[in-house]
Amino acid sequence: MSGRRLIVGSMAALLMPASLLLASQANSETQVSASSLPTKAQVTKAKTRISIQVLPQISQYGKKVSNPNSAKAAVAVKVKGARTGSKVLLQVKSGSAWKKAGKAFTDRKGLAEFTTAATRSGKAVELRAKVGKVTSKSVSNEKWLDPMYTDEFSGSTLSDQWKHRIPDYNTEGFRACSKGGPEAVNVGGGSVRLSVIKDPYRSDLCTAKQDGRVLGKYAYRLNGHIATEDKVSFKYGVAAARMKFQQMRGQHASFWLQPDSEEPGGAEIDVIEYFGKGAAKGGLTSFTYHRDSKNKLVKTGDWLKDSDRFLANKRDAWYKAYHVFSVEWTPRAYIFRIDGKESYRSTKGISNQPEFPILSLLSSDYEIPNIGSDKKLPQHSYVDWVRIWQS
Repeated sequence: MSGRRLIVGSMAALLMPASLLLASQANSETQVSASSLPTKAQVTKAKTRISIQVLPQISQYGKKVSNPNSAKAAVAVKVKGARTGSKVLLQVKSGSAWKKAGKAFTDRKGLAEFTTAATRSGKAVELRAKVGKVTSKSVSNEKWLDPMYTDEFSGSTLSDQWKHRIPDYNTEGFRACSKGGPEAVNVGGGSVRLSVIKDPYRSDLCTAKQDGRVLGKYAYRLNGHIATEDKVSFKYGVAAARMKFQQMRGQHASFWLQPDSEEPGGAEIDVIEYFGKGAAKGGLTSFTYHRDSKNKLVKTGDWLKDSDRFLANKRDAWYKAYHVFSVEWTPRAYIFRIDGKESYRSTKGISNQPEFPILSLLSSDYEIPNIGSDKKLPQHSYVDWVRIWQS
């Protein structure tokens, strides 16, 4: 992938796609939440305790591009000392009064999640939660209203903060048949389109292999693969991308982070990868990779369980509409979310180095046969916007 990596060690292992290593809309109001809460308030009354966390605007399902300022803020509430299924009311302050902003029910871990408007009359909102007669302290979302970085991909070209990656065919990275190329990236209509296309400069065929086994011969490919390396990075906070994926298997769309330098303590953070319609377990994965004290590469993550629960409805699909995929990165944990609803978390190998975002649609050799025929190219994925909030 990049010429500069924070994780010292095997380039091949770091470039290996997540699924190879392992061999809904957020209109609903309840889902598992985070336990490490950077913005929270607590109250204790009797045996019931309530924690409330307000997150940035990371929920925005829709079929068209949209202004990220109109996205919904996510809210996570944790209740201790109450039974499963307890009703949680979310309230927003209006003048001197409190008005209902949502209702949810605790799961078996005492957690409930909401999405809500991020502003009222152009100002930050103040929120609190109630369970029975117990009320939490209030929390403002003011700290999240101004992201440190945003790109809405307006105009017809990439901003100079993005660069194209991996311009060479990469056998060690399991992409002997594909490489990055600007021809596979297009900006227009308020989004950046990342594609897998036939390499127009090659007329011969590539022999795709997996573990030395020949899988077939296919056209050489160019991949859309861009990053803000050397331009934009951050340490701790929330990174989000609003994406609509490709339909076919044979390639995987990704939003991921890599460290700025080769200093120890970094990690690769694969916020989301989508392997196409018909892929295992809904086709979505989240992974992290880090080096342990013995410099051994450690992979954490898996296919997301029951990922269709994050879709807006039965007609929705990951290739039909945009959803927001995000990671909350703290010194203690990674919390991954889809439209503000927690999908996965990990406390292993937490990076302590600045990281930069990457967007890609990559065709790894092992997965190319899944498309069936080169005639089904090109394939496209789209990114409406990217935002970073540093905590």
